[in-house]
Amino acid sequence: MAGEEEGHGDHHQYTLDGTVDLKGKPVLRSKRGGWKACSFIVVYEVFERMAYYGISSNLVLYLTRKLHQGTVKSSNNVTNWVGTVWMTPILGAYVADAHLGRYWTFLIASAIYLMGMSLLTLAVSISALKPPPCQQIVATDCKKASTAQLAVFYGALYILALGTGGTKPNISTIGADQFDDFDPKEKAHKLSFFNWWMFSIFFGTLFANTFLVYIQDNVGWTLGYGLPTIGLLISVIIFVVGTPLYRHRVPTGSPFTRMARVIVAALRKWRVPIPSDPRELYELGLREYEEKGKFKIESTPSLRFLNKACVKTESNTPWMLCPVTQVEETKQMLHMIPILTATFVPSAMIAQVNTLFVKQGTTLDRSIGSFQIPPASLAGFVTISMLICVVLYDRYFVKIMRRWTKNPRGITLLQRMGIGLVFHIIIMSVASLTERHRLSVAKDHGLEQNGGRVPLSIFILLPQFVLMGMADAFLEVAKIEFFYDQAPESMKSLGTSYSMTSLGIGNFLSSFLLSTVSHITKKHGHRGWILNNLNASHLDYYYAFFAILNLLNFIFFIVITRFYVYRAEVSNSMQVLKEDIQMKSLKVTNQESGA
Repeated sequence: MAGEEEGHGDHHQYTLDGTVDLKGKPVLRSKRGGWKACSFIVVYEVFERMAYYGISSNLVLYLTRKLHQGTVKSSNNVTNWVGTVWMTPILGAYVADAHLGRYWTFLIASAIYLMGMSLLTLAVSISALKPPPCQQIVATDCKKASTAQLAVFYGALYILALGTGGTKPNISTIGADQFDDFDPKEKAHKLSFFNWWMFSIFFGTLFANTFLVYIQDNVGWTLGYGLPTIGLLISVIIFVVGTPLYRHRVPTGSPFTRMARVIVAALRKWRVPIPSDPRELYELGLREYEEKGKFKIESTPSLRFLNKACVKTESNTPWMLCPVTQVEETKQMLHMIPILTATFVPSAMIAQVNTLFVKQGTTLDRSIGSFQIPPASLAGFVTISMLICVVLYDRYFVKIMRRWTKNPRGITLLQRMGIGLVFHIIIMSVASLTERHRLSVAKDHGLEQNGGRVPLSIFILLPQFVLMGMADAFLEVAKIEFFYDQAPESMKSLGTSYSMTSLGIGNFLSSFLLSTVSHITKKHGHRGWILNNLNASHLDYYYAFFAILNLLNFIFFIVITRFYVYRAEVSNSMQVLKEDIQMKSLKVTNQESGA
């Protein structure tokens, strides 16, 4: 018995998920990882979000007021840049998974990120790098920025975007890697990690959308961009300080190459029959996976055509024969693509917060006594709403739902995403009705042509911002956790980049829709829905169009989720959690009946 207990203790001394230290040695569970390591990562994210949103939240107003661009052009320039920011994580995930690992990829990308932020601060500070000030009501009547000025400004923005490509997909994955899936207690902590991860993101965002936006509007852009740059530097220092506590995963080769091999091998053997017994398919030995810190996955009948890749033939090249686990990893990544597609439309809605929603705010009464509310600061209510909802969700909603569903998460990740999609339908309906009221008041006061300020408080826009925060608490948190959770163990960074790709494509979709709708509605002599003068525009029609688009997208989501099968857990920890919940429920029931 003593020998058994000693062996059991040794078994739990080291992590079981293949994580190592920076030198590649196995790590002691008690020395590295867990919430102690995550605290540095979470604090990093607070400062980094402050830096990023300190730039993006008010960017549309800088382009309008300082670079003198029109409504459609400035909005599209913002969404195109934000789209790039959220697309580059695919590159960062590839470099991390295939070559450098998440830690070193993150550090190199952070240096590029800092370079972009520093150059951007110079671009808004030096007079020669921006056009002369202009007091015209319509910004497009002012002198435009020169090609050289635009080159410096956009060059800085896109250097920054390249840097975020290496930080965004890896920092949250590094955080999740601090919890061992094979330990039930650590697995339980990981279920809460993504909620608190989002909490840290939006805490930094709140500071950016209130304090930094106010500084930019009322003090100056030099200080308004300089502070986030300093904040980013502090965040990187905080991350580096926590290095001795981190667990790391060894790079396992390019996920794109492994997936391509499976698809090519299956196509090349499209005529080869699949044996009825899965044991006849090609697979590596368990020891080979353990030595590489990877997990063996059993063959499944889904996407059966790809199983042809592991049917043994005369050729044994990697492009003709793939092990079962490699095929199943590819299936898992392909299974998520329809779900990813369903997140593009709501991501396009999120893009409105920092573009058209802010532009609406500039047309309204922003005064509280002598204080002028910065239009972009209303995005702070997205953050506040999000923070409150995440806490309530994690502390109360999950516990209540567990009693009914016996699911450790309360409800499934796809159900949580579905609730978020319903919120997006409501948001755009409310935004359309609010804008219709704003335009009615503008017309009553004869402000249609001159574009003057409408005598309505900016707080009439509050409901659409608050609802957006509630939607994020459901959809955005679930989206990050879903794509991380459902990705194979060796492709976690790529899985995490799916959620960021969603935001990137959503922003590009927003640019496309804004340009297309603006162009189509101006045809045949019509005035158009989106003009530089919002009082003469019809954003209410545009938002109503978005509401219908979200409704159609929700129907599409319902259809595809009916066919989605969650991937098998790599350990029995979720089952252990379910049994623990059932035991607690039974104890409560017995206590109540005894009373």
